[in-house]
Amino acid sequence: MGNTFKTAVLLGALTGLLVVFGNFFGGQQGMVIAFAFALLMNFGAYWFSDRIVLAMYKAREVSEAEAPELVAMVRGLAQRARLPMPRVYIIPTPSPNAFATGRSPRHAAVAVTEGILGLMDREELEGVLAHELAHVRNRDTLISTIAATLAGVIMMLANMARWAAFFGGGRDDEDRGGVVGLLFMAVLAPFAALLIQMAISRAREYQADATAAQVTKKPGALASALERLQQASQRLPLQANPATAHLFIVNPLSGRSFLSLFSTHPPIEERVARLRAMRV
Repeated sequence: MGNTFKTAVLLGALTGLLVVFGNFFGGQQGMVIAFAFALLMNFGAYWFSDRIVLAMYKAREVSEAEAPELVAMVRGLAQRARLPMPRVYIIPTPSPNAFATGRSPRHAAVAVTEGILGLMDREELEGVLAHELAHVRNRDTLISTIAATLAGVIMMLANMARWAAFFGGGRDDEDRGGVVGLLFMAVLAPFAALLIQMAISRAREYQADATAAQVTKKPGALASALERLQQASQRLPLQANPATAHLFIVNPLSGRSFLSLFSTHPPIEERVARLRAMRV
């Protein structure tokens, strides 16, 4: 199954889960209220995401005079990917990693850590930057926001359902399947929504890898970069906020992850195997 098609199927599943759970618990009115709250919160995060996350990691914007090789590399890749030139930032940490952010290709930023600049050779760094620009080109910030909004609605409805069951409110027992059924749905639906949201994130990582390989024509370089990043980031972990973990090219929380189903990133071994099998 292609990654784009898989993302569409997962978003459809998340929407279907919302409809089923919303109708089970609060009907149309409950869904509308929860959707309005979730949309408001996630729209704000979407619109200001670049400023928030760059400030969070103390990223400093650099000019071509300050970092000529890095900025020139980003410009060349952006031209090949047919993207506007993004802003370029450096994060002051020895932990090797990188991310892209911004609500659209015209409002994008690419950030790399000091650690990755000292670790990668030119082709590997080019593969990493191409992966980040692929997220911009594929509008993954928008896709992640849609997924977060739908999952957020389900979480809110679940909280409402738990309170309704506790106080015995809501629709009558016959309509909602009883208090036990309501509580079961209130626990099951958010869990399912979280799994689907994480699966969407993993699908977008695979897609960004594939797009980067098409842009650079060197999938092996990105595969090598991912292997080196996995080893180096374990030695020098990044003190990252879990809410932003999905942005990075390798999961900065991988050392604390206990189940791949709950990971924002696919296993590095699988990503590397797919890249090495590619013919571009």
